[in-house]
Amino acid sequence: MAQFFEMHPQDPQPRLIRRSVEILLEGGVIVYPTDSSYALGCRIGEKPALDRIRSIRELDAKHNFTLVCRDLSEITTYARIDNQAFRLLKNLTPGPYTFIHQATKQVPRRLLHPRRKTIGIRVPDNVICRALLTELDQPILSTTLLLPLDDMPLTDPYRIRELLDQQVDLVIDGGFCGLEPTTVVDMTQEPPVVLRQGKGDASRFGGTE
Repeated sequence: MAQFFEMHPQDPQPRLIRRSVEILLEGGVIVYPTDSSYALGCRIGEKPALDRIRSIRELDAKHNFTLVCRDLSEITTYARIDNQAFRLLKNLTPGPYTFIHQATKQVPRRLLHPRRKTIGIRVPDNVICRALLTELDQPILSTTLLLPLDDMPLTDPYRIRELLDQQVDLVIDGGFCGLEPTTVVDMTQEPPVVLRQGKGDASRFGGTE
């Protein structure tokens, strides 16, 4: 049975943040708020937790997972970013964007796109999420909480608990955080290409796919 934490969206309780991170460090799968929607997350390197997330969402090996990071310095540990891309990301983070980059060797191979060896990276503008990342001191491996037969992410934490009570270890209720997905930008192309138009403004990018 999943634990259920009600957190203040602007002033999350430190005790609940610490316990949430303990659950991640113990190999748990959590549901947590971001600046675009609720997400499923686990610690990097926890293969059983990753397999549970794949099962919940019925994802295949080609799915590009996202590393949710607290800042740009953490991003550069896991993604290859040149000076031009760094300046762009500096202007757009934190915010509702997912950037696709070539991964560094710090990223486990099973998390990468099998052919392109890329990884999604993002820095959300959400107080609870950023508190979790600061306490954890490493990225959260993440994917949008979008169930296989649904067109939109789940938004009601009580409904999420009802549906996933036996499949996740923790549901964090951080209030309504939206249901529009992030804007996804492929930074491996020049100019960068918008793969999905979402909540983030895509007008500064050259093309779409």
